Amino acid sequence: MKASIFSLDGKVKGEIELPKVFRTHYRPDLIQRAVLAMQSHRRQVYAADVLAGKRSAAHYHGVKDTYATMKNREMARMARLHGETMPGLVMTARIVPQATKGRAALPPVVERKFWQKINNKERRLAIKSAIAATTMSDLVNKRHRISDVNLPIVVSDEIQEIKKTKDLEKIIETLNIGSDLERTRKRKIRPGKGKMRGRKYKNKKSVLFVVADDKGILKVAENIPGVDACVVNNLNAELLAPGTQPGRLTVYSESAIKKLGEVYG
Repeated sequence: MKASIFSLDGKVKGEIELPKVFRTHYRPDLIQRAVLAMQSHRRQVYAADVLAGKRSAAHYHGVKDTYATMKNREMARMARLHGETMPGLVMTARIVPQATKGRAALPPVVERKFWQKINNKERRLAIKSAIAATTMSDLVNKRHRISDVNLPIVVSDEIQEIKKTKDLEKIIETLNIGSDLERTRKRKIRPGKGKMRGRKYKNKKSVLFVVADDKGILKVAENIPGVDACVVNNLNAELLAPGTQPGRLTVYSESAIKKLGEVYG
């Protein structure tokens, strides 16, 4: 299995033999599990206030046959309001979970563990399967707007030395994948309460650049919405399959293809 190598002006300059990792069996179930395991480690723990529902003057008299006793009065033995309080609230229950304004029966606690575990061999196989999915035209066309593009897209190592955003955008247009950038410029408003919590818009993902060495492209890619760049050693399932959906449009440098063979076989 071979792929064409493109120069920065879009011309074919040669061919390269793809390593064995691009022939890995497609495992969407394993890719989904690896992505969710990564996302679970970013989840912040939360819990209720330890005094929530307990800030009340209600209390219980448990002594029998004394003044103001609350025993043998044909009512449930629980903390109640009494004394100088509002007339309509005298002897109403508080604090207990079944009472009005009472505490929660089973509130969330900080000891709860949200993170999911995944074996190293499974995580590694998920990455290899996600790399192979970048060569499947039916998956990539389902997620991105590309036409008449042979996958995978391999570019010469000169792309690693890009220093300006406009130069990278020009290369994307030259590789006939510029229409996918237009798709990412449209932001979608998130439904629900997430709008009030600092994440009003949902941004779409576009091209992923995979390189062997960072000589400036990682910083340049941050300036283009939806575009990511990553070194081969830092590849993960979430970059290759954002939202647990495999088939991301990926551009590899020539040396990155060779290094993929060394790292993943």
